[in-house]
Amino acid sequence: MSHYTTIQTQFRELPILLSSLQQMGFQHVECHEQAQPLYGYQGDRRPETAEVIIRREHIGRAANDVGFKRQESGEFRATISEYDRRTRCNDQWLRELNRTYAYHLVRDQAREQDLVIEEEKTLENGDVVIVLSERG
Repeated sequence: MSHYTTIQTQFRELPILLSSLQQMGFQHVECHEQAQPLYGYQGDRRPETAEVIIRREHIGRAANDVGFKRQESGEFRATISEYDRRTRCNDQWLRELNRTYAYHLVRDQAREQDLVIEEEKTLENGDVVIVLSERG
C-alpha cells in the first residue's frame, strides 16, 4: 500500500484546474461538492479525501487515485501516492500542471480586464510568454 503525500499548490480557481487537467490529457476528472475518499491501486479505500479526483484507472496501470483537496485558504492541495510521485505524477508533471494552470489563469484574467493578447510564444523550456495590451 502506497503512502500518500500532500503538496501545496497555488490552484484556487476550480474551473481553471479542471480545464488544465483536461488539457494535460485527463478527460475523466471527478468534481464533488463534498470531499470523497481516494482509492489505492488494489481498490482499497483510503482515509485521504478530495473534491477533485482523477481515478486510478484513468492514470495508468498500478496507479492510485490522485486528488486535489480544497483548503480553508481556498487553495487546493494535491494528494498523490509516493508510487505515483516517482512515476506518472512526478515533479515534472506538477511543473507542467502549474504552467498550464498559470497559462489559463492569465488568459481568463486578461479577458475579464478586457485586455487583448498581442503575442504568445512558447520558450524552449516550455514557459509561455504572453504580451497583453489594452483595447483601443
